[in-house]
Amino acid sequence: MNSTWFRRFTIPGNGPLLVCFPHAGGSATVYRNLAQALPAEFDVVCVQYPGRQDRYLEAPFTDLTLLAEAAAEELARVLDADPGRPYALFGHSMGSLVAFETARLLARGPQRGPQRLFLSGRGAPDAHSTAHFGRYDDDDVLAEVRGLGGTDQSMLDAPDIMEMALPALRADYRALGRYEWREGEPLTAAMTVLVGDSDPMVTVEEAGTWRAHSRGDVTVKVFPGGHFYLFDHLRDIAETVTEGLLSGTASP
Repeated sequence: MNSTWFRRFTIPGNGPLLVCFPHAGGSATVYRNLAQALPAEFDVVCVQYPGRQDRYLEAPFTDLTLLAEAAAEELARVLDADPGRPYALFGHSMGSLVAFETARLLARGPQRGPQRLFLSGRGAPDAHSTAHFGRYDDDDVLAEVRGLGGTDQSMLDAPDIMEMALPALRADYRALGRYEWREGEPLTAAMTVLVGDSDPMVTVEEAGTWRAHSRGDVTVKVFPGGHFYLFDHLRDIAETVTEGLLSGTASP
């Protein structure tokens, strides 16, 4: 796979393709452990947004719709190279929104849409607005990150590290603040919605709002923990993803 957009942390298998979209400020490496916990038959590909790690010198997107369009264009090339292979998208927090918009674009194009979306740590876009992020300055962004946890908090107090991380964080929050929901047909893809039971950003009830956006089976999986619950339940998350990818329609 010759693309600046995708990273693999395991040897690709011949089974289903799973494409993982990071949260705001995140990079492809946040999914390294999940990729390694999944069955070897899967081909796990992690999206590397511009403006971070080895793409640090590239300007990050400040428009989420344009980010999804670019990701969809790159992913379409991958799908063209292996037509007929089943695939699914996984996104956490902002990544859920990017994955969803990417799936909508692919479903409208010549490529087939994904068989399933795994949407973690946020509610549906028409029921869970991100407009308030548009009013955030750098201090607000850092306060939000501190409140959500999931990051080595000592990094937030390291000027050298934050000098490198802040531009991507700032751009991602700006993209979320500018995002406007555009109504469209529900996807045919099934959905597995994942949420922490004490997530300060999204309640279990709000996570269920994704049901209005799929004509397929929609399963809500609740895990103990906050916004970054998934890092504490890696085995359970891997089992949930495996079930969804292999069955096509995971049972509740």
